[in-house]
Amino acid sequence: MGSLIAQHPSLGPLLTERVQRAKLLEAMVQAVADKGYANATVADAVRLARVSRGTFYALFDSKEDCLAAAYRAGTEVLEERVAAAVRDAPEWRAELRLGIRAYLETLESEPLFARVYLLQAHIVPEAREAVIRRFAARYGKTFARSGRPVPPEEALYALAVGLHELACTRVRRGARVRDLEDILVGCAVRLVAEEEPWT
Repeated sequence: MGSLIAQHPSLGPLLTERVQRAKLLEAMVQAVADKGYANATVADAVRLARVSRGTFYALFDSKEDCLAAAYRAGTEVLEERVAAAVRDAPEWRAELRLGIRAYLETLESEPLFARVYLLQAHIVPEAREAVIRRFAARYGKTFARSGRPVPPEEALYALAVGLHELACTRVRRGARVRDLEDILVGCAVRLVAEEEPWT
């Protein structure tokens, strides 16, 4: 988990406050991933980060505030990884596959973040909604390259939610999310390749 949040640009250069903030974000994610939001405490985060309680409250208003900041930082890095993966895609199907692969590989390589991002997002519903809508918009841009009518916003949103929920199910069971790539790509391609145009 540490590697994902530490990559967020707002956390560098290595100034003391930013280092402490990064440690607390990572510690909160670890505590929530291990215990669930209800059972994780500020004391857990402070202990894991090895900073004082006063430092925590100088940087965050509450446990929820800290978790929301960690969620935002982690999802921004997740989105950056997807954007980097698709940047040079030669056509829309390749872009679709590369984006989905980067999404799944990031979740698989960052299991603590994946547990918080997928299983504890109800704590930060507005942030979760915003992330899903941004992924839906990304699908729309990808599909626009196909030359076919782009599915309506609601269909793109359903696709993004479906990907999210399938990954949730896998993480909850302790199964690999990476194995969803072909299923998700197949569903997405069919969404835009249907014979009947969207109206």
